[in-house]
Formats: sequence, structure tokens, C-alpha cells
Amino acid sequence: MDKVAIVVPANNEENRMGKMLENYLFYFKNLKKNNLLNFEVIVVLNACKDNTFSVVKGYKTDELKILNFERGGKGFAIVEGFKEALKGNSELIGFVDADMSTPPNAFYGLIKHIGNADGILANRWDKRSDIRPKQNLTRRILSRGYNRIVRILFLFNYRDTQCGAKLFKRELIEKIYPEIGSSEWGFDVELLFYAKKEKAKIKSIPTRWHDEIGSAINIKRTPITMFLSAIRLRLIHSPFRFMVRAYKILPEKWQFHKRI
Repeated sequence: MDKVAIVVPANNEENRMGKMLENYLFYFKNLKKNNLLNFEVIVVLNACKDNTFSVVKGYKTDELKILNFERGGKGFAIVEGFKEALKGNSELIGFVDADMSTPPNAFYGLIKHIGNADGILANRWDKRSDIRPKQNLTRRILSRGYNRIVRILFLFNYRDTQCGAKLFKRELIEKIYPEIGSSEWGFDVELLFYAKKEKAKIKSIPTRWHDEIGSAINIKRTPITMFLSAIRLRLIHSPFRFMVRAYKILPEKWQFHKRI
């Protein structure tokens, strides 16, 4: 029976974390009960200032692991989750957002369809995807505009690099996770960049995605940050890396690990 590790980065998610864990644990425990899949969920709390830890700790089950860090950053949290997953025997390692925009059956769709590929991405912009509610025009323009910039800069053929549901074979994660230095918005792009360098086969499939209430994204500031992160990442991995100050191009030291 295959085993999958599902990494869940969480920053101040006390209002949504309970619903997410309840649904994911129930769904995947049923799969395990029917000998379809073994699994573990690794929740990585990063710089939480609210009651997220207490919410997660309330779910006492062998399939749940909790990592707690004083430092923040989604990318940082996911990489630490990867490290924890690699200590076990999971053949598949992925991550999903804590807000449950991707329901558990949609994440299971990644597991079922990864096949011989090295990785698989949920693609919200596939015409077959079920997106509810439809994003407003501003967010669609910003999201697709950013994706177009990323595709040009890195010669990607992925239509949706930022969807928070991705799954990879263990062997690929082992090769690329030590190289990743982006702790925030550049993480997904850098992950896919290193996968491309390894000539990994990455495919994408349509997904179900529900825009959950309570998103912390700043619609004015975040697109600018994402754009600058993409430019910086492209410069770092080019002959023009000298244009970025030395202290900015080095991976940050990820520390303050406190195992719960």
C-alpha cells in the first residue's frame, strides 16, 4: 500500500485549520481503512500568533505530526515539512493550503493521476476545473498576468504555478529541496525551476478549488511582491546574478525548529 505525506503550512489559521484537518483526516482515514492508501499529515506552523497550535493539537491521531517554528514563510514551512516527510517511508510527498481551498478528494485526484510522472500540479485555469466562486476580474487578471510573466522568464509550460496543491515523487524531493531558498512567494516557482533542471516530468490536471473566506492576501501589495520575487529568482539563476546583492541571493538560514 503506497504512502503519501501531505505537508500543510499554517500561519495564523485558527479559524480554518480545524475544518481542514477534520475533512482531510476523515477522508484519508477512510482510504487507509479500505487499504487504498497510507498517509500522514504534517502541519507546519510558522510564526503563528494566534491559537492555531491548540487547534491542531486537539486532533490526536497517529497520522498527524506537528512542527512549530518561530520563523514564518510558506516556502520555509513546506521545506521543513519535506525534511520531516523524508524521515519516513512515504513514496509521495506533497503540500496543500490550510484553508482547504483544495478539498481532500481533489488532492486525492493528484495521487491517483501522478502515474509515471515525477510530479503533478493542480491547475485552476484548466477549463474543466471546478472553481467556486469564480474569482473576480481583478484577481483573474493579476493571477494570469503573473503566470504569463513566470512562463516567459523560466520557459515553463505550466498554466498555474501558484495553486496550493502539488504532489511529487520522493526521489525528486530528495534531489531538489536542499537547493530551495525562497521562503515566501517565490517558493513555488523555484521548486518548479529546480524540477526542470532535473529534467523531471511534471504534469497538471484540472481540479476543484473553492475560494475560502478569510484569505490574508493583500490584493494591492502581494502581486508586486510576487513579481519582484520572480525577477529576483530569474536574476539569481542567470549570468546577471551579480545584480542582486550577495546577502540576498544566499538561502536564508532556516532555524528556530521546535518539534511538538
